[in-house]
Amino acid sequence: CPTLSGQIAKFKGLPCGGAKSYCRGEIRAYLEADVFFSNELWDGRKHYLDKMTLSDLLRAYVAYPAIRAYALLAVVSAGLVAALWDGRALGVAAAMVIAAMAYPLVWYLLHRYVLHGRYLYKNAQTAPLWKRVHYDHHQDPNDLGVLFGALYTTLPTIAAVTLPIGWLLAGPAGSAAAFGTGMAVTCFYEFCHCMQHLSYAPKWRFIGRIKKLHLMHHFHNEQGNYGITNFFWDRVLGTFYGDAQAIPRSATNFNLGYDEAEGERYPWVKELSTAPGATSDASGGD
Repeated sequence: CPTLSGQIAKFKGLPCGGAKSYCRGEIRAYLEADVFFSNELWDGRKHYLDKMTLSDLLRAYVAYPAIRAYALLAVVSAGLVAALWDGRALGVAAAMVIAAMAYPLVWYLLHRYVLHGRYLYKNAQTAPLWKRVHYDHHQDPNDLGVLFGALYTTLPTIAAVTLPIGWLLAGPAGSAAAFGTGMAVTCFYEFCHCMQHLSYAPKWRFIGRIKKLHLMHHFHNEQGNYGITNFFWDRVLGTFYGDAQAIPRSATNFNLGYDEAEGERYPWVKELSTAPGATSDASGGD
């Protein structure tokens, strides 16, 4: 195994064995922060939202390594704002507001054109990423472990969007403020996403509304309702539907177009899905 993977395996008390798939899995775990924020609740355990209570979700959410990483980075960002402060209060405030406003648009574009695009699985290098960050979630929307985004994709994206915004408006302090806002908004998005899949009737009308819209994305037609907490861009760009009768039922809700024929042509996701311990199935379901 590569040295890094060996160190990770040693840290987690696991044998290395030299298997490439194991090494890749351990490196991915390292990048997703469970080495730094390891805890018993997420140490090899599975959590299914259709079998969880709200209390179960709250415990799992605050214990999830990536959520802890986002929270830590938000606090660090706040400290950097104070350390780099140069008096441009209006610019810092504007950076935070614009970063928060940009989030729904960036998510919409990534969700629609990248995660629901059919090109990542056609490359051996990007197929594992696509499988982890979206395919697995559509295969089993109740699996909390694949609902959360992966740090190695979320952090670079958030940084690429927020840091320039903040720098243009208020220099280094503005960048720190915008990035910290991105971290806080991500925590909010992830929690709302969890609530949308939890077997729970929310009392808050806002959560109930976005839950209905998101579940239609998963179980009726995935080619619409790309938003999570905000469906403004769905409305603007013509992908919003508020009633299942408004759009035909899709046959690719669960496999995102990666069916048996695609699995034969581009086998990488299929191979990962049928590996020991995998839960996904390239054929999907209905």
